[in-house]
Amino acid sequence: MHGTPPVLLSEVDALEKIPVLPQIEFRGVTKMYGAVAAVRDLSLTVRRGEFLTILGPSGSGKTTALMLLAGFEAPTAGDILIAGRSLAAVPSYRRDQGIVFQSYALFPHLTVTRNLEFPLEMRGINAAERTTRVRRMLERVHLAEFGGRMPSQLSGGQQQRVALARALIADPPFLLLDEPLGALDRNLREQMQVEMKSLHKEFGITTMCVTHDQEEALTLSDRIVVMRAGRIEQTDTPEALYDRPATCFVANFLGEANILENPGFKVESDATPPSGTVAMIRPERIYVAAGSAPKRADADQRQYVAGTVEDMIYAGPLRKYYVRVGRSVLIVREHVAAGQQIFRSGDEVRLDWLRCDVRFVTA
Repeated sequence: MHGTPPVLLSEVDALEKIPVLPQIEFRGVTKMYGAVAAVRDLSLTVRRGEFLTILGPSGSGKTTALMLLAGFEAPTAGDILIAGRSLAAVPSYRRDQGIVFQSYALFPHLTVTRNLEFPLEMRGINAAERTTRVRRMLERVHLAEFGGRMPSQLSGGQQQRVALARALIADPPFLLLDEPLGALDRNLREQMQVEMKSLHKEFGITTMCVTHDQEEALTLSDRIVVMRAGRIEQTDTPEALYDRPATCFVANFLGEANILENPGFKVESDATPPSGTVAMIRPERIYVAAGSAPKRADADQRQYVAGTVEDMIYAGPLRKYYVRVGRSVLIVREHVAAGQQIFRSGDEVRLDWLRCDVRFVTA
């Protein structure tokens, strides 16, 4: 009987161990502005087809890293490589990259169609092929009827779609996003996050994004790099970064965190605290109940503490409590549901959490 021979388990194991080749590499990159290091000794790889986000506060070096990759700034030391090739002598206009800025940077004097044709013209693509590509791209970003409009005649979300379409239309090997959704309101940001995730899945372009928006980073990224003062603080998948932050900075920057340093009560955990760390627990891992409420079925796996509500904030789908326990004020976040007991300032309550949900972070 003829056919493809079965793949042996050892061959599968071997295939899984083949590393994904890096598309972008930062090798010990430093950028100095006078005596100030905006980026210091940055070493980072972006895998082919990956959506990697650099997340950090203002002054963390995230935008400088993007500008270095784009060629708008030159490194003081170190090197940047694309597919193993150094970019040291390659000017920005020769790097064959797609870029989307927070300000969209559309040509205001050109129609939507002409904005999309421009990068194709620069690459010498003939008129018939340009027309076909522009039509398909406008259909893909749901703007098929807007080709004749000027940018000023579009909403913010529509302009952002045009900017993305222009960056993608020439099929660049990698895409750079600089705070791409920062100018949009919350609802539009959420819609565009879904659209960008869909576009990345469809086109599979290696993407590096910089943002200070934690929700945006968590939603879009395959991996997140958290930067602080020009250095990498931690790199991991969104789930791992949120659930297992390495430092207090990452825990507090990526969501909210209760840092239990000298809290006034003994913190119980299933793990042995590593030296030089403090306990941390996320607000949504804590449950609040009346002091007289029966304990949970898995009470032997939980820690229970008594506290006093200092404040309650209602935020639509969420209700947030600030509860005084010992020397600490713990944040508790619960999803609003019918039949819940609501606590007010001054109420005596009991908090509980699974001991396995306690994490340990360095200062």
